[in-house]
Order: sequence, then structure tokens, then C-alpha cells
Amino acid sequence: MNSMFRTLGVAALLAVSACGTANPGEPPLAGARIGGPFTLVDQNGKTVTDANFAGTYRIVYFGYTYCPDVCPTDLAKIGAALRTLDKQAPQIAQKIVPLFVTVDPERDTPAALKQYVANFHPRLIGLTGKPEAIAQVAKAYAVAYMKQPTPSGYLMGHTQVAYLMGPDGKPITSLPLEKDPPAIVAELEHWVR
Repeated sequence: MNSMFRTLGVAALLAVSACGTANPGEPPLAGARIGGPFTLVDQNGKTVTDANFAGTYRIVYFGYTYCPDVCPTDLAKIGAALRTLDKQAPQIAQKIVPLFVTVDPERDTPAALKQYVANFHPRLIGLTGKPEAIAQVAKAYAVAYMKQPTPSGYLMGHTQVAYLMGPDGKPITSLPLEKDPPAIVAELEHWVR
């Protein structure tokens, strides 16, 4: 993964997060311009919009199915956290919809996404679309990505972040992907009501 994107994303989140630290009950990303309307295609080939998820908490993660390391590691942590909540706090788990938005629509067809997301959690929804639609939603979520040629094809450098969005579609916080699944569970239990 391109560390520049990781560093940029973390720096931006820290700058935004610092705004909400005066009131410990206020979400770290309150007021941040993250999120917005989108129209994409899910892993079943069905067109979905942000309105399909209104009223639910959303975990929104950007990545791609050919990612050799970071994406599968992060998604495994998110999946493990959700499985823990499914058992420990099903009333919280039911309110959360995990979304995986590809930054590689060229290769990530609905069929490829369907196979991929099934590896992490049964409720994980894979989203793809035309390159312009992906660019628009990535910009709305402050996610940068870039194709990086390799001898065997290409990789996609991208911002590494999982946002927790509220039922109103507004950002609440980023999940601690650098930690273990219990830390993600704690964060979800703290904010999901």
C-alpha cells in the first residue's frame, strides 16, 4: 500500500478529529464533510443508492479485491468485530450495515465482489460502479486512490480508513483498524445506539 495515502488519510482524520475533543460525547467526525449521495451496484448486480441504507449505521470501507495485504486484513478485523457483536450484542449488530466500496471497478465486477465479501461477513455488501461513480463517492468520503503499475499488472494505492456513519448518513468516527477486533467492537458499542 502506498504509505503516502495512509499518511494523508491519518493526518486528515487527526486534524478533523481534534475539532470534536472538547466534548467527549461529541462524535470525533461531527461536522466533517464526509459522505453524501451515491448510486452504485451491489454484488448481486442491483443498483443501490445511499437512500437504501438510510436509518442504519454504516461501516464504509474503500479497497479492492486484488489487494494483497491491507484490505483483507482490515476486512477480517471488521468481520470478526461484527461476528462478536452478532453474539454479544445482537441489538447493536442489527443496526450496522458494513459496506465495501471498490476503488478498482475495472476488475471488481459484481461477481468478483460477491465472492470476495463472502469471505469476511455475511452482511458485508460489496459496491462497484462506473469509474466516474467510484471517483465521485471516493471524493465524497475523502478517500484518495491511484493505480500503481507493477510488472504483473497493477495495484491500487488508496486511503486506509473505515468510517462509521450514522443513521442520518453523517460521519461519526473512524474505526481503529490499527488495533484488534475487540477495539473495533468497543468503538461500535460506544457509538451505535
